[in-house]
Amino acid sequence: MDEAKKKRFLWGVALTCSVSLLFLPTFVSMFLSNSKVTGLAAIAGGMAEVFIEYGIAAVLIGQTVALILLFRSFSKGHWLRSIFSFLSICLSGFMLLLVAFFFWIVWFQSHHIF
Repeated sequence: MDEAKKKRFLWGVALTCSVSLLFLPTFVSMFLSNSKVTGLAAIAGGMAEVFIEYGIAAVLIGQTVALILLFRSFSKGHWLRSIFSFLSICLSGFMLLLVAFFFWIVWFQSHHIF
């Protein structure tokens, strides 16, 4: 049984990190760029670029599966695995929040003209 939890843990961490590491360079360049565009439009543009490149469905499916695998991999005897599982769950949750934030920005920008 412990071997199954170990496999779930490894697959969950791999799914979490693969998507997160692909997004990291784009997010860093989005916030550190020297363009004069500011506000929600700049953030929405940067996030749209990221989600077009990697696919919203891939992020949603990958992070959801990673969360399920990581929740099922907690073990009382392995505290280090549990710590990494918790950190990976936080990272997956953050990625899902970014997707939700992207949808909110797209809806907000398309329905509210300033």
